[in-house]
Amino acid sequence: MSDDNDSTSRPFIGIIGFGAFGRLMAQHLRPHFRLCAHDPAFPPGPAAGMDDVMLTSLAATAHCPVVVLATPVSRLAETVRAISPHLRAGTLVLDVGSVKAIPAEIMRCGLPDQVEIVATHPLFGPQSARDGIAGLKIAVCPIRGRRGRRVAAFLRKVLRLDVIVTTPEAHDREAATVQGLTHLIAKVLVQMEPLPTRMTTRSFDLLMQAVNMVRHDAPEVFQAIERSNPYTGEVRRRFFDLASALDAALSDTSSGSGRPRLADRPMRSGPGRAGSPAGHGLAR
Repeated sequence: MSDDNDSTSRPFIGIIGFGAFGRLMAQHLRPHFRLCAHDPAFPPGPAAGMDDVMLTSLAATAHCPVVVLATPVSRLAETVRAISPHLRAGTLVLDVGSVKAIPAEIMRCGLPDQVEIVATHPLFGPQSARDGIAGLKIAVCPIRGRRGRRVAAFLRKVLRLDVIVTTPEAHDREAATVQGLTHLIAKVLVQMEPLPTRMTTRSFDLLMQAVNMVRHDAPEVFQAIERSNPYTGEVRRRFFDLASALDAALSDTSSGSGRPRLADRPMRSGPGRAGSPAGHGLAR
């Protein structure tokens, strides 16, 4: 990795996949590297809005000394197969997927032995990075080779990210709760819309801010978080079990104080009694 701003000496980085996150990545890497990218959805030539980023062939992009895989996790295996013949010895390959154990194994088994591998997960996206990326978190998992430490140093010192060096398994265990629940709750709340917008509390506003940060994520992101993380299913089941138990407790009129629900309470009649017009303060 390099932080040299001399355009003639800056190394190339190739980005495979130029969707929303690929473009976000290019925006922050272009002051430090020369960039090329490949995405079958875009024709060759300068990238829209970033004339210094060249969209080119898969082979040319994979020939760069550093290659970043910004494809959906579901397509990572086929991408690894496609780029492997074009990688040079000593190339550094990174991914930016939302889960780490499965991608790490795909890259470890599918990439040539002479290629170094670092699995990463930027714990942010285009929405949360709108005001810049300084201080945001990124997980770094060295898989093969010795450049994981250099990658972490560049991300920390140059891009000013909060770097967490970890293992793929430790990452996925924590992300199963951190991301698994966030995206799950957001998906449910979006399906409940329209929700109140006028008479809201600060806590509800913050909850909706969290929903808005992920509501426009590509469907592949949700699928990767909920299906490709080997620990998410357990967290999801525990969440729904606890939610079901709470729902049952709230619905059980015999639990707690044993007081009947409001709708079950008999109406008392007679002058001056609560429930009669004369005894109800609002009716006076």
